[in-house]
Amino acid sequence: MSDREQWQLEGSAPEMYQRYLVPAITSVWATDLADRAALRSGERVLDVACGTGVLARLAAERVGTGGRVAALDLNPGMLATARSLAPVAGAPIEWHQGSALALPFPDAAFDIVFCQLGLQFFSDRAAALREFRRMLAPTGRIALNVFGPIEHNPATRALAAALDSRVHPDASAVKRAEHALADPVQLRALVRGAGFPDVAIHTAQKTLRFPSVTDYVRVQLAATPLAGVIANYDSAARDRMVDSLIEDVSAALARYLVDEALFCPQEVHIVLARSGSSPTMP
Repeated sequence: MSDREQWQLEGSAPEMYQRYLVPAITSVWATDLADRAALRSGERVLDVACGTGVLARLAAERVGTGGRVAALDLNPGMLATARSLAPVAGAPIEWHQGSALALPFPDAAFDIVFCQLGLQFFSDRAAALREFRRMLAPTGRIALNVFGPIEHNPATRALAAALDSRVHPDASAVKRAEHALADPVQLRALVRGAGFPDVAIHTAQKTLRFPSVTDYVRVQLAATPLAGVIANYDSAARDRMVDSLIEDVSAALARYLVDEALFCPQEVHIVLARSGSSPTMP
């Protein structure tokens, strides 16, 4: 499956992604990753699979006007949304459309390469990581994160089970693919094989917050590739299906509800590695 087939949002999905999923999920993990990377003033940063740019914006603020931030994504809709947002203080951000498998930059152009919750979607992860390695200065580093096991991510697990039960047995495949790199042993071997001799992997858990299960399910079905799962239903059938999914997910996540609000744990693996011999970050 190609990069485009793995993660291609259309229509207003990127705007909905920015409005709902960035505050609830991706900004939380982007801040965590930027903190662990300990960016310094003047550093050169590449954000691969940048989406609407939440991590690139954090990096721009932290490296300051003397730094450089380039952000790349395959999806033109995501980049259009990224460009439409107000600029932040710090380094100007260069937005690039392109593939992680063939990065359009010269060797050793960056001090750090980020990849926020994106590596699992690449059609050739090893090739992407080799490209990350090519991008780095001799003392450069990577900082990336991927979702942990679906069993440790209750909201995803509940939605996947509901999709398989209500739509068809493989309806959750695109959602389960988010957890394709959940095994730390496999993940470490993958990164080492791309030319990073020492790799540090940390597992962290944070709380996913949505106003309700209804909000969580509807956003997942509108602002992620799951939209395609119910795209062929007519309006009435789609509404009935969404209501059924909300009912199932609500029952599965009852223990995580406070009044109607959803407070659910989410687990991520964080990978830190240097192009040299030590994975210890600055």
